Amino acid sequence: MPPSSSSRAAPQPDVLSHAVDPGWVPTKMGGAAATGDLKMGYLTQTWLAVSNDAAATVSGGYWYHRQRQVPAPQARDPDLHDQLMDRLAALTGVTLF
Repeated sequence: MPPSSSSRAAPQPDVLSHAVDPGWVPTKMGGAAATGDLKMGYLTQTWLAVSNDAAATVSGGYWYHRQRQVPAPQARDPDLHDQLMDRLAALTGVTLF
C-alpha cells in the first residue's frame, strides 16, 4: 500500500502555496446577484503571486480580500484529507498521491 497522501505531500520550503477565497462574485458562475467584490478576488491572487510583502511570502495562507483567514479545522485534518483523496480516487480512478 502506498504512503498516505498527507505523508507524501511534504512541504517544499522553496515553493509558496496559498488558498484564496475570492468570495461570491458576479461572474457567469456566481451570477448577477452575487454581492462580492470581483476586483478584490483577483487582486488578492495577483498580490500573492508577485508581492514582496512579508505576509505574502509565508506559505500556507488562506486568504480573503488580502486578509489572512483561519480555515475550518477540517482543512488541517490529515485523516480527513486521506479519506477525501481515497474517495476521489475511487470515484475517478485517478490516484494523486
